[in-house]
Amino acid sequence: MTALALGLTACGTASDPASSKGGSGKADASKPLVVAASPTPHADILNYVKDNLAEKAGLKLEVKEFTDYVLPNTATQQGQVDANYFQHKPYLDDFNKKNKTTIVPVVNVHLEPLGLYSKKLKDIKDLKAGQTVAVPNDTTNGGRALKLLADNGLITLKAGVGAGGKLSDITDKKGLEFKELEAATVPRALNDVDAAVINGNYAIEAKLSPTKDALALEKAEGNPYANFLAVKEGNEKDARVQKLATLLNSPEVKKYIEDTYKDGSIVPAFGAAK
Repeated sequence: MTALALGLTACGTASDPASSKGGSGKADASKPLVVAASPTPHADILNYVKDNLAEKAGLKLEVKEFTDYVLPNTATQQGQVDANYFQHKPYLDDFNKKNKTTIVPVVNVHLEPLGLYSKKLKDIKDLKAGQTVAVPNDTTNGGRALKLLADNGLITLKAGVGAGGKLSDITDKKGLEFKELEAATVPRALNDVDAAVINGNYAIEAKLSPTKDALALEKAEGNPYANFLAVKEGNEKDARVQKLATLLNSPEVKKYIEDTYKDGSIVPAFGAAK
């Protein structure tokens, strides 16, 4: 994993990642479609498709795993991979704006409810003034974490603050202290803080069950954070991308998700991504 990340960084072009704003959509259909993905559940779902559905659909699929939230998009923008599957729309919008990239969503696949976890507390009511909560440090997941805390009465945010809230938008911390960390590292901080808000995929990797272990959990209904297949703008009509999009929204993948993640940690969220 580290070698892959370093290799992609090293072989990237010297030009700005956004220097080319689109592809022809006429990729060689005989070549494998290379998709960057977070290990769990994204790569797991893709590997299910690769092993069980792709050949029959005439699709050659190659899955490259990444453990961060930056390289999958930069690698897609630079053409080092053909697509990625790891993120939701608020994160992508923020990433494109900050990095002048042109990544676009293709099709929604699943939702990972964000949760508040602790190795020291048994109930959310046990979280008191003076204790520390770890939250993701990126704009969208950080704001999403603060909204979860506010929805559960642990903090108060300024009026009108939505999912893009920052620590500076907290009007009442209720005496809590906050530690901002890269999302992937938050689970490892559980022993050092009183509680932590953890993304669903990282919770699973840390052997945490959202429905059993979370002190508080996002509601799935009406949630804007569905994870989707994404490509560089202009490559949406690539026949290989379209085949994968269809397979990712198939009854077989729906059953795989429901059978594999029976505790509700991952739920299907099919449909066009906007």
